[in-house]
Amino acid sequence: MEFKKTGAEQTTITRDVKDIVDKTGNVYQSLSILVKRSEQINERMKVELLAKLEEFATYSEELEEVFENSEQIEVSKFYERLPKPWAIAVKELLEDEVYIREVEKKEEEVPTNKSEEEKDA
Repeated sequence: MEFKKTGAEQTTITRDVKDIVDKTGNVYQSLSILVKRSEQINERMKVELLAKLEEFATYSEELEEVFENSEQIEVSKFYERLPKPWAIAVKELLEDEVYIREVEKKEEEVPTNKSEEEKDA
């Protein structure tokens, strides 16, 4: 995924909550979607970063030797400058780029009082 090309803000900006709620009609559902999408993006970024850092890794059996690998530092700095996962998730939600799947809930009959519970037992 091209995280740099998402167009998401790299700094915190104020958003109108109504814009986010309008996507689902429920503030809690909207926030839940943002959290799940942020976690997905964060996991992808982490895997990609670790894979790139692994390319430059040097293994030494001596603990006294510490090497500064300039390539690893540059890769790390690049990922630090990327938009944060939550900013990408908010941008995707506002631009309708997030697929929202609703799981159907089966409503179970809940006894309304004790007498019904006793009858079933």
